[in-house]
Amino acid sequence: MFVLSSPSGAGKTTLTRLLVQKEENIDLSISVTTRKRRPSEVDGVHYHFLTREAFEKMRDAGELLEWAEVHGNYYGTPAKPVEKALAKGRDVLFDIDYQGTRQLYKKAASDVVSIFILPPSIAEMKKRIRRRATEDEMTIKKRLETAKHELTRWGEYDYVVINDDLDAAFADIHAILSAERMKRVRRTGVVAFAKKLQSKL
Repeated sequence: MFVLSSPSGAGKTTLTRLLVQKEENIDLSISVTTRKRRPSEVDGVHYHFLTREAFEKMRDAGELLEWAEVHGNYYGTPAKPVEKALAKGRDVLFDIDYQGTRQLYKKAASDVVSIFILPPSIAEMKKRIRRRATEDEMTIKKRLETAKHELTRWGEYDYVVINDDLDAAFADIHAILSAERMKRVRRTGVVAFAKKLQSKL
């Protein structure tokens, strides 16, 4: 399970889309949220948009791997699609914040690889947040305050990537995924193959 986290405005969503488009054997975990859908968003593609009542029902039934409340809205990861993808031997990519990342670590630390995306500068981060122009000034201020707090969490992640150039940042993440996939503990067929070789010595 690969996690991408970042403060708002660091380019995480763009990098997530690139990874899903270009990487083989990886599925994006689509979160559920009570946040209002933006004009450019499609239900079931960007998020599954739910009422607070429906979200709380899923949460209370234990159907979420992780969940958090951000800016007054709930966000969470449905467990079933993730379990199905992992059962098929596919990697799963999570676009979640540090609260969700901590919950995943508590449940499956050895199976989680976390990557934190840093913006090239605070000025650029602020510009990207304001460029969205889909939220009011109060919400923008809240996002900026949350971003300041999230920036302090970078040291809790396995890897840190600076997104000052999109292609370079994507190449860094691709290299991380490739290296992690080659680790012995993640190559499910290697143990059996190695033991088979040993038995013939």
